[in-house]
Parts: sequence; structure tokens; C-alpha cells
Amino acid sequence: MDSLLTLEEAHERVLAHVRPLAAEDVPVTAAAGRVTAEDVRARVDLPPFASSAMDGFALRAADVPAALRVVGESAAGRPFDGELGAGEAVAISTGAVVPDTADAVVPVEDVVRTGDGVEVSHELVAGVNVRPRGGDGSLGEVVVPAGARLEPARLAAAAAAGVAAVPCARRPRVVVVATGSELVPPGERLEPGQVYEANALMLAAALAAGGAEVVAGPAAPDEPAALRAALERGLEADVLVTSGGVSVGEHDLVRGIEEELGVEEVFWRVAIKPGKPISFGVHGRTLVFGLPGNPVSALVGCELFVKPAVRALQGAAEPLPRYERGSLGASLRRNDERDEFVRARTAVGDGGTVLEPVVGQQSHMIVHAAAADALVHVPRGNGELAAGSRVSWLRLGSP
Repeated sequence: MDSLLTLEEAHERVLAHVRPLAAEDVPVTAAAGRVTAEDVRARVDLPPFASSAMDGFALRAADVPAALRVVGESAAGRPFDGELGAGEAVAISTGAVVPDTADAVVPVEDVVRTGDGVEVSHELVAGVNVRPRGGDGSLGEVVVPAGARLEPARLAAAAAAGVAAVPCARRPRVVVVATGSELVPPGERLEPGQVYEANALMLAAALAAGGAEVVAGPAAPDEPAALRAALERGLEADVLVTSGGVSVGEHDLVRGIEEELGVEEVFWRVAIKPGKPISFGVHGRTLVFGLPGNPVSALVGCELFVKPAVRALQGAAEPLPRYERGSLGASLRRNDERDEFVRARTAVGDGGTVLEPVVGQQSHMIVHAAAADALVHVPRGNGELAAGSRVSWLRLGSP
């Protein structure tokens, strides 16, 4: 146990070796999912003029209640061209410019039309139903902070504020190499002792969702020359991720070959289950992760360590795993030596999210894991967590 890092120590060591990638200007139309490299500031007031919050009539609040003469119209993109005098009103559409001399808008359903005029039978307060200029944001104001992922609302905020290009960190280039002489591509004929390779596809999909540009080549057999060639190519990327070959078996060659290639190993083995044999090292600025070959172990290692590193490379303000809170739907026994990550399905209960552990928690059971949408964090310790206990959990498939 003394040789195992805690989860927290491993996170610290990974992030200590991450240096955010250089920034580049990205057209706002192509920036979805990217991470801002600096504060994004408004190029205009938002809205850039006083506008109507609804369809109705723009007027001067001091003129009502009264009958008013309608002298024109202000439509979206076509403002009223003139001045509004005493006793006058302008028909106005939602979002259209409120004339300078008007200070209120009465909804169309609250007036009575009278030929070329309207009757307003109640008082209005100045400013009612008027969206003030700059009410949503002022020129130069930060609309998206640095280190933020450009999700739909943030992307819209940048575009609405007149930003045509957003400074974003470059996407990390990631190479994924699955290792093992038993691995063959899906669809090929299986010979005795062979299995279909799935880890590279799984890891590539997970990391692409986190913003990486991923290359996943064919599986590398457990042969020194083939492994060396695959690892050398991978070390040219920002991140190299391998699956398999990092334990202590006779054919676990990855760590030894990486050492020969100049990889400085930062740690090997973490006190988690599944995924204990994970390794992490550096080769210049390249981050090197060695994940176990069991698919669920590889999935957990990717969620806990590789995805946070990918987020940190992009300058994310909070790169570590994003835990949510919920309640256990069934009791779980704790492991006294390792933090455990239990696959579970989420459901909505009276008190919020309920987490139901799936059947089949062994690290090779990827089909059972596919039924889950959450990883429940069970901290190391004695005894068990009873059903109903509050726990932290990770959402599988999130960026």
C-alpha cells in the first residue's frame, strides 16, 4: 500500500506537469466546445439600443391614461424615423428600437384601437416593457471568462456581443495505442485466444468529446519492435495514451520501452479500483498515460486522469473531474485500501438523483458498464455505505 499514490496525489502530479497550449483565434461559428484562452469582451452594448420587450405601442408614460394618435411604426431592423410628440404613440414590435422620446411600451392587448389611434386606460411607469441599452452587457464587459468551455449559451453570448473570433487554446493532439497480440479489429475472424479490440475506440471517443484531436491507429502486438515504432509515433503528439502492457507480466512491455525512449515516469499505480496499474510520465512536453488493458479500468483511468489533463492543456479553469451529488439506491461495501468507482445508472427520486449500481462490476465487463451513465465514488475506508447515503458521482460521457 505504501507504494500506491492516493487519487488526490496522482491528480496533483498530473496537473503539475501540464502546460496550457498556445492560443489561436477561432471563428465564433467554429468555436463550439473550445476553451477560451482569455476573457472575451463585448464589442457593443447589448442590446445596442433601447428596445421593446413585447409587441405594443411606444409612448411617453406621462401622456397616459389618454387617447393617443399613432404616428408610425418601429419594427425589428426598421426603426421609427422621427420624433414622438406629446399625445402620440408608435406601433412597435418585440426587439424593435424604442424612439428616443418614448419611455414606455404598452402591450397591444392592453389598448383599444380607435381608427388611427389607441386608448390607454391606465397609468404606466417610465421604463416599463423597455429593455435598456446595455442592460444585458456593456461595451468592454467580459461576456465569457478565460478558461471557459464554449457551450451553446456562452457561444451565443459571444456572438451577440459582436465577437467574430474567439481566442482559444489549441486542441490537444492525442495518439491512442491499444497494445496486445490478442487484439484484432471488429469484424475480422477470431482465432483461438483472440478478442476484438475496443479500448482505442472507447478512449478516442471520450477524449474527442473533451476537445482533443485524436488519432487511434491499429493495435500494437506485444513485440518490442512493433511497440517501439507505435510509441515513437505517439510521442510526437501532445498526449500519448496506451492501453494494456503496464502491469508486471512477462508481456507487459510498454513501460520498459517508454523508458528506453526517454519517458520520465512520474508515477505508476494509484490506490483506485478499477485501474490501479495506471502509469503517468512525460517526454519533453508530451504527457504519457499508460492505462490498464481491462476496458473498464481503461475507462475509469481516462475519466479520472487523461480527460482532466486534456482539459488543463486547453486552459480550463477547473480541469479536475466534475463530481455531482446524489443518493445511493443500494448499499455498497467500502474498500479499506482503495477508492472505488462503481458503475451505476441514474434515476430521479424525491430527493434528487438516485444512483443504482449495475450488475457486473468486474473490470473486464464492458457490456455491463455500457448500461451505466455514472461512476459513483466510494472513498476508501471500512464498513459500507448504506442505501440512501449521499455520495459523489461522475457523469459518464461528459466533456
